[in-house]
Amino acid sequence: MARRAGWQVNNKRIRRLWREEGLRVPQRRRKTRLTGIGVAVGAMSPIRPNVIWAMDFQFDTAADGRTLKMLNVIDEFTREALAIEVDRAINADGVVDVLDRLALTHGAPRYVRFDNGPEFVAHAVADWCRFNSAGSLFIDPGSPLLTG
Repeated sequence: MARRAGWQVNNKRIRRLWREEGLRVPQRRRKTRLTGIGVAVGAMSPIRPNVIWAMDFQFDTAADGRTLKMLNVIDEFTREALAIEVDRAINADGVVDVLDRLALTHGAPRYVRFDNGPEFVAHAVADWCRFNSAGSLFIDPGSPLLTG
């Protein structure tokens, strides 16, 4: 409210004024680590290779200023990068193509872990998981970690 009234003050001065007036200073809340939403199979830690694959996107900019999109797929047990697909745009069909290619060389995983991005929640990816008998594990929105 002080800033809206035109005062140029920092947080430390506001806290000091609160204490001088006998007001209770709000306590900072600690952030709690979010855990993934999944099926009840322990903490969903992989016990052998090819059980859980984790997928996520990274973005970069090329020299011409255009965006590059990278789909990374890793095996959570071996930490092996199974695929790094780079393109200007990767949609759900592109994700399914990468999964098909990996399933031919490595076999289909038991579970696939990803966030709630539009490419991953699409029907095409859900259909791929169903046809290949792979469960889908979603991480919590805003969680920085794919692995638990």
